[in-house]
Amino acid sequence: MKPFYVTTPIYYINAAPHIGHAYTTIAADVLARALRLSGRPVHFLTGTDEHGLKIEKAAAEAKLSPKEYADGVSSKFRALWTALDVRPDDFIRTTEPRHEETVRRAFAAMLRSGDIYKGRYSGFYCVSDETYWTEKETLAGPGGAKLCPNTDCQRPLERVEEESYFFKLSQYGPRLLKHYDAHPEFLSPASRASEMRNFVKAGLQDISVSRAKVKWGVPVPEDESHTVYVWFDALLNYLAAADSKNAALWPADVHIVGKEIYRFHAVVWPAMLMALGRELPGKVFAHGWWTVEGEKMSKSKGNFVDPLSVTKEFGVDAFRFFLFREMPFGQDGDFSIASLKRRYNADLANDLGNLLNRASDMGTRYLDGKIPEKLPGTPLIERETHVAAGAAAIAAIEKLDFGMALTVLWASVGRLNQWLNEKAPWKLAKTDPAGAAAVISELLWSLRAVGCWIAPFMPETSARIHERIGAARSKWPISPEDALPVAAGSIKKGEPLFPRKI
Repeated sequence: MKPFYVTTPIYYINAAPHIGHAYTTIAADVLARALRLSGRPVHFLTGTDEHGLKIEKAAAEAKLSPKEYADGVSSKFRALWTALDVRPDDFIRTTEPRHEETVRRAFAAMLRSGDIYKGRYSGFYCVSDETYWTEKETLAGPGGAKLCPNTDCQRPLERVEEESYFFKLSQYGPRLLKHYDAHPEFLSPASRASEMRNFVKAGLQDISVSRAKVKWGVPVPEDESHTVYVWFDALLNYLAAADSKNAALWPADVHIVGKEIYRFHAVVWPAMLMALGRELPGKVFAHGWWTVEGEKMSKSKGNFVDPLSVTKEFGVDAFRFFLFREMPFGQDGDFSIASLKRRYNADLANDLGNLLNRASDMGTRYLDGKIPEKLPGTPLIERETHVAAGAAAIAAIEKLDFGMALTVLWASVGRLNQWLNEKAPWKLAKTDPAGAAAVISELLWSLRAVGCWIAPFMPETSARIHERIGAARSKWPISPEDALPVAAGSIKKGEPLFPRKI
């Protein structure tokens, strides 16, 4: 079976890692973990984008070579993923030989086919975004200045006129539209598809894919006075990583990206693949933006959320949970410590954490800390309910509907709390010890199932649940008829999973 190939963008190292980077990469990690638990082979790729004029300038300011500067910042991204319990199968850097060789081969192939040609560029360039803009696309600034149209930037643009190599993007419009029609899930979510279709229908322009004045980049084959434009360079990482590991990985099944770079991934990248004669990815999914207490994140406002500082206070799993519980994946959402605290106390401390405390307390008190076998005559209705919830959650994750998956799972947690109150085994134990044992057994079985379902979102919490109830972990799917597998050890009390935040 071909491994499911999921990618994030490779992150441009001139920006400090922030909540936006974490959101994209944790989403890919959740998907990868869920598929693995279902028995599906997965290959999960992320990495860092390390070429371009901004890196060249930043390195000079730091009195470092560009490679030394890139090494330092790239290591920060690796450290962040470790800290956030993100486990990619591959981490690619655009300064690696395997990537640079792929870029050279691709550029040379498109030169031979005529998809790339030499010309002269005249227009505007944003150093901050490493992006070219036509005069029509620019914003008017004070004194006749031209500003970057990116709403997160809007910095003054440089007027550029220089020799450049161009990619014939203009000739791929009809093929792109045909592909969009034939593969309706390629542009995902559906709410973003019309924007890309309209952009292509309006007519595509050839794009500059080299710079003559930037030295920190991949040299253009047979013309080292030019380096490959950083965006054209960066997009080829997905092929470089796949081809260097296992050619059977390609095509990617899904690219998960932020909506601000959707055009590159949904228009330019598939056109490049068409030019190279390579298959297109199955889906390009653009998620929304996080605002911070109602304001868009920006360098000027200094309101970027540092994931590491948040996890120090709330824990990694609570942070991972919040990102996908708070807003539907694909839409925009707002981050605040107050909203995180509300979710933490209500969903994690009250609902899940309290349920585990009650289950482990009753297991030690009424079952002597030992997991019983399923008792004769015990109904399976609760098990069937929670198994169905898990199946629905898996289906939602596979559709990248992470919020729906957590909604289903927390409905299951709520049901367990309600069911436990109705059955009241602490009262039943006074008159019917066997009946109380049966209820607690079903509670432990269902809680173990919930622990399995939440593992992609909260891997450490999942492990702690199973440890506390003395149950072995297992892969999906779970059948209602399965016995509760016993792990080494026994049911035991412990500290609250999620101590309340005041």
